[in-house]
Amino acid sequence: MSEIDLPALRARLAAPIDARFPGATLGDLRRLPGGVSSLTYAAGLHGDVSDEHRTIVVKVAPPGLKPVRNRDVLRQARVLRALGTVDGVRVPEILFAEDGDPPLFAMAFVPGQSYEPLTDVVDDPPTAAVVTERAHAAARMLARLQDVVPAGAGLADEPAVPLRDELDRWAALFATCPDELRHDEQALHALLADALPDAVEPRILHGDYRLANMQFAGAELAAIIDWEIWSVGDPRTDLAWLLMHTDPQHRFDGEPDAANAAAGTGMPSREELLATYLAARPIATEELHWFLAYCHYKCASTIAVLAKQARRRGTSGERMERAASTLPAILARGREHLRAAQIVG
Repeated sequence: MSEIDLPALRARLAAPIDARFPGATLGDLRRLPGGVSSLTYAAGLHGDVSDEHRTIVVKVAPPGLKPVRNRDVLRQARVLRALGTVDGVRVPEILFAEDGDPPLFAMAFVPGQSYEPLTDVVDDPPTAAVVTERAHAAARMLARLQDVVPAGAGLADEPAVPLRDELDRWAALFATCPDELRHDEQALHALLADALPDAVEPRILHGDYRLANMQFAGAELAAIIDWEIWSVGDPRTDLAWLLMHTDPQHRFDGEPDAANAAAGTGMPSREELLATYLAARPIATEELHWFLAYCHYKCASTIAVLAKQARRRGTSGERMERAASTLPAILARGREHLRAAQIVG
């Protein structure tokens, strides 16, 4: 991804910052991890600014590339603004947005930890008890988010994406990969395509709803972040994605040390996490295995494309190759879910 001219970015941010916070000035911009399709920076604000706005985050579309799909940062700002008006749904506050070249937006920085218990390896993992509380909080928050009718949040003009289109999106990405990264994905795709569930009322989808895309202050869910691939569609896809992470087959990092392994023991089972969601938002679950199989297919497609891109750039290190080595297991788990749904013998 291309870097941006930081002095030019600072100069461009001066006017909207002064308009939002009269007299405030911007500190040094520092690059943040997170998200794969835009550039993200944090900076302090100096002057008469409240504590919650003392640090801001700026997301910028990558220069030189058309700001469409997951690079459309203004679309991300739109859903965050919409959800910021919904009681009980926690997202960062949008401060301003600029439709320039490239587009950008700024939001309040939400302090906390983003950590995926069964795949991440970090220096300061939470305790198992905190992981348990976080996971159940995420399930309850998802239920609250999916209670929201898109039109009620000002998103009535957002078209709902049919399941078949979503499935074929990941198939199209898989088709760009070499055979050694595709394995038997076409067989799983065919089975999924032949057994598409009936549509339900669409809801706002995060697209990558898991604990690592949330900021937690201790056990409290402070904000859902990284809305790069949000859409409107079948709410069972986000639910299944969260549930998939109770027993993930993919791994980027190596074997966890004792502290990270202990944290992972706090992740609830799929059944426990589903029960928490259903207590807040009862739905029919007969077709949930199909959605879990779909999520494994989506996960495998994403990793295959990332591995392909890294190899082309010559940057495919140990983490990426480890993830690529899990592709057969991911696809196999997808088939297991279809067998559980009696879609395949």
